[in-house]
Amino acid sequence: MSGPGAGHGIRCMLMRGGTSKGAYFLASDLPPDASERDDLLLRIMGSPDPRQIDGVGGAHPLTSKVAVVSPSQTPGMDIDYLFLQVVVDQPIVTDRQNCGNILAGIGPFAVERGLVPAGEQQTRVRIRMVNTDGIVTATFPTPGGRPRYDGDTAIDGVPGTAAAVVLDFEDSDSGASVLPTGSITDVFDGITVTCVDNGMPVVVVAASSFGKTGYESIAELESDAELNDRVQALRLEAGKAMGLGDVSGTTVPKISLVAPPAAGGTICTRTFIPVRVHESIGVLGAVSVATAIMLPGAVGGDLAATPEGSRLSVEHPSGALQVEVELDSTTTPPAVLRSGVVRTARKLFDGTVFPRLP
Repeated sequence: MSGPGAGHGIRCMLMRGGTSKGAYFLASDLPPDASERDDLLLRIMGSPDPRQIDGVGGAHPLTSKVAVVSPSQTPGMDIDYLFLQVVVDQPIVTDRQNCGNILAGIGPFAVERGLVPAGEQQTRVRIRMVNTDGIVTATFPTPGGRPRYDGDTAIDGVPGTAAAVVLDFEDSDSGASVLPTGSITDVFDGITVTCVDNGMPVVVVAASSFGKTGYESIAELESDAELNDRVQALRLEAGKAMGLGDVSGTTVPKISLVAPPAAGGTICTRTFIPVRVHESIGVLGAVSVATAIMLPGAVGGDLAATPEGSRLSVEHPSGALQVEVELDSTTTPPAVLRSGVVRTARKLFDGTVFPRLP
């Protein structure tokens, strides 16, 4: 074997993006063939192995993520961002979902690699999210022409503070509804849900439908075998109805259990991603939940506190995530005009990673 991965190091940057952590690569540093690329990434991350002991993965879905970045060929876009989820204990690399947390590091990474010129004080990068063809503008500080990672912005689920990265999502003009089944609510196995996709396919279901409060700890939820069986059965049925086909081997849709807010927010969530329970909530998952509860008649709307304008506080096991969603209520169903969040990112190391040999 020759080329990347044949005993050769590969340029890699490890970054924390939001409440996730991942390996960031230039597309030009990876094999162009998807199967060869995925094989290489499995060996870099250390999968399949529950500990990922022979790779740089963190032995958890939130820390076994990859970003592939390249200059965009789409007019008006600066960067193309492909997100890949590397399954920890199976030889699977999937592009079936996006990741808004890893997205927080894409702009700074693009500046670090010289793909985008930095502004004197701040930089705006227009990013095409390849997985969904969505569009986002990332704005972040670049004093002196380099990304600044230190700052005073705190996000729940991450210790300390860092510089803010503002993410403004736009409609991709694809014409796709945020309701992939075409209905505000659906019933699967006697459980009423709302299936929504505003950047992440999510099935919103009242925690009480599973006999839960929605305030359980992650450990309590993950140790409940009966609950997990019911959640996964619901996910399989909803995935088909959402046009995703057989989702047994994929990471979408997510199942988000919702309950009335417990700490002064708008809604409380516990999210299966899809088997483990999220330590917090994904950025785009939070955007989709927030979108759902703003739709008249959707699951969770009757449980939510009235938001202040377009800003919603989505509670999760380690705090809350602030989301802004603006809807056009003149259409049926309402159309999304804008979504936005504030995240942080930090460069952890930049250097060379050495994959295990095949």
